[in-house]
Amino acid sequence: MPRPCCCRRVVAKPPCGLFKPAGVPCRSLEEIVLTLDELEAMRLADLEGLYQEQASGRMNVSRQTFARIVESARKKVAQALVEGKALRIEGGVIEMANMRKFMCYECKKEWEVPHGTGRPQQCPECGSVTIHRHPEDRGGWGWRGGRGRGRCLRGGGMAAGSKATKSPEA
Repeated sequence: MPRPCCCRRVVAKPPCGLFKPAGVPCRSLEEIVLTLDELEAMRLADLEGLYQEQASGRMNVSRQTFARIVESARKKVAQALVEGKALRIEGGVIEMANMRKFMCYECKKEWEVPHGTGRPQQCPECGSVTIHRHPEDRGGWGWRGGRGRGRCLRGGGMAAGSKATKSPEA
C-alpha cells in the first residue's frame, strides 16, 4: 500500500476552475484535471522563476516531490493545449497558506501577502518603503511591541535554553 500524500501548501485558489478551447462546447470536450498543488508548483517554478529547492520549501514538500508535481503539471497542460482538451483545476491534498497583513504609513493602504513569500519591499499603491505589519496582525507569535523590550517566544529570537525556530515573517 503506498504512503499517503502529505499536505501541500497553496497560496490561493485560481480565479476560474476551467480552461477550454474557444468556440467548442464544454460537453463535447475531454477534460484533464490539474490539481491545485500542480497549479501552485507551476506558478512557483514558471511564473515566479524559483529554483526547486526554494519552491519546495514554500509548498512544504521535498525537492524530489516538487519535481514530480511540476513535471506532472507541465505534462497535463501541454496535453490539453496540443490535443485541444479542457483543463479543469480542482482537488489535491492541500492546505491554504496563512496570510500576513501589511500597512503603509504614508498612504494608509492595507494589503495581504502569503506567509513564506518574504517581506514586501515597498507599498504597492504609493511605492513608499515605510511599511509595517498591520497592528491586528502582530499578535500570535509572541510579539510584545516596544523597541527591544520584549522577546519573541516562538519566532526569530532565542530565549535562554530554547531552540532556534523560523521567524514567522521570514
